[in-house]
Amino acid sequence: MFIPLKGYCFFIETNERNEDGNSYKLLFSKDQFSNRSDSVYTTEADQDMAQEKITDSTAIFKEWAFSYAKIDQPKLACEFIEKYIKATLDVNFVDHSNFDQISTSEPYKQLAGRYLKQFDWLALFCFYISFVGFFIAIVLNFRKGTDKTASLLMSIFVLLNSCFMAHLGLYFMNYEYYWPHTLFMFSTFGLLYGPIIYFYFKRASQNYKFKRLDLLHLMPTIFLVILLLPVYLLPAEEKLRMVIHYERPYLTLISVSKLLSLLIYGVLMVMVYVRKDKKRLHFSKQLLNWQRNIMIFCAVYILSYAVYAFLNILHLGSGFLFNVQVVSLAVMVLYISYSAFVQPSLFGKLRIVKSEDEKEEKIPENKNSKYEKSGLTPSLSLELKVKLLYLLKEEKIYKQNDITLHKVSLLLDTTRHNTSQIINEHFGLNFFELINKYRIEEAKEILKGERYKGFNIIDVAYEVGFNNKVTFNKSFKKYNQITPSEYLKRFVA
Repeated sequence: MFIPLKGYCFFIETNERNEDGNSYKLLFSKDQFSNRSDSVYTTEADQDMAQEKITDSTAIFKEWAFSYAKIDQPKLACEFIEKYIKATLDVNFVDHSNFDQISTSEPYKQLAGRYLKQFDWLALFCFYISFVGFFIAIVLNFRKGTDKTASLLMSIFVLLNSCFMAHLGLYFMNYEYYWPHTLFMFSTFGLLYGPIIYFYFKRASQNYKFKRLDLLHLMPTIFLVILLLPVYLLPAEEKLRMVIHYERPYLTLISVSKLLSLLIYGVLMVMVYVRKDKKRLHFSKQLLNWQRNIMIFCAVYILSYAVYAFLNILHLGSGFLFNVQVVSLAVMVLYISYSAFVQPSLFGKLRIVKSEDEKEEKIPENKNSKYEKSGLTPSLSLELKVKLLYLLKEEKIYKQNDITLHKVSLLLDTTRHNTSQIINEHFGLNFFELINKYRIEEAKEILKGERYKGFNIIDVAYEVGFNNKVTFNKSFKKYNQITPSEYLKRFVA
């Protein structure tokens, strides 16, 4: 088969075979075309000659693409369309009207899907997650009564993930060919995930105070930014060339560095979470469960990224594992967002320097002198005492692990000062002593009863309102001179 090309009369006719095994004739061999296209990258002194070769090759690629499209050979047409794009960086060439005849063919659809702007539901999902994340990152920093440092760390973590999700949305819609400056834009963020989430857990669990030495954790990110700086400074045309030819300098280094960072800080994060020493702060069960769930999402992401990075380095790739990463990040952002609105207390008190159960209020020796200017009348005092006893004995408000003097005051419809006065005068205790006393009595009833068969000691502690076993044991021994375990052996067994 001979196809004339205008302006060219020095062609060599060669026999070739397509992917189906059918033979056809070319005026130049495909290998020769490939060699000519390689001249795009020449850096030799004779630029004029090199440019002439480029022009010849691209013109031939264009003519052959049109010719094969005209005779309804979509596979061959797409082959030369892609050669032309790689030589000229003109991705819109795919949308040329000369290819309307093959526009319904599968090879052309795949090629168009790779280079042209596409509407993609997955991209829309990524943009939605990104929008939610941006909103939550702002909200977390404007909540009152929060640990500002812990909230800032979590908001930065959400913000980085949101930026990455937005970048993925652009990637799924092929915008990297139209906005080439997005190349490697968020690659350095991957080295920040680990340090940020680690220091969040450290701050929330140990009231950690930052030191200048902690800035060393930013060194890998700074090093990677410096390494990629020459790429960031490239003009758009050069970046587009890298995108089209899938040139990714330092890809292996970036992948391995991110993986090591995630693994190292993941282990450190787990160590902070499970660490049980006297410096560990006391949280509610809900907060500990929330942190545990965050770790699970991180673990899924790290595992999927580890396998994906390994396959990617070997140029095998895995769309499924890539999607697992996207979904795990998306679910984590949504979960944090959901928690911020449904359980704002998780962010309202991410840390407590000393658990409220352990705080002690000194009862003045002369109680009357403390309350001598109080407007609380004897009759109102007695009435409030009866209400308080009802709340303790019938409502069992002490079983709420986040019960506070303020909450009890609201239930009694009086002031904090009046509530404190009632407890001091009628019970001879401070607020937390009273609450813990009722909790311990309830715990003793559980330990002696049939219900204990389905519990262990820590379950009993949670059941009666304590946040942790340490405080439970301390309070139990204070009122009974023995630990819960000793109580079981001595009085129950």
